[in-house]
Amino acid sequence: MNTNATEISAETGNAPAKSPKATPSKRRMAREPVNSVSAGTTSASDSPQAAVAPAPTSKIATVIGLLEREHGATLAEMVAATGWLPHTTRAALTGLKKKGHTVTSTKAEGVRTYRVATGGGRITAPAGKDTLVEA
Repeated sequence: MNTNATEISAETGNAPAKSPKATPSKRRMAREPVNSVSAGTTSASDSPQAAVAPAPTSKIATVIGLLEREHGATLAEMVAATGWLPHTTRAALTGLKKKGHTVTSTKAEGVRTYRVATGGGRITAPAGKDTLVEA
């Protein structure tokens, strides 16, 4: 006598019983959309003052703002302003160079300072300074 269920069902000609298929559940969104507003309700974001609020500044715009200052910015200042790691900040500087910005680097008293040209011209460093100018 066979005790294996597959063999028994083969002998009787009946297919083995299948487990019921689970019905798919309704998919949920991880977050609700920001612009979803119920019909007929108004919120503080619908007011005219909320529409005039400035858009948040991007981190790369913050870096450019730091670099455009007269004294430029150190790597530590850019890291503190953006929350990026130092290697990410250096990569952002490389990205600015690839986009056509003129980024210069000077080292004084052991601290490297980066600057970017504001008028589209080249920035030249004072004589005797370690300078990297890329156009």
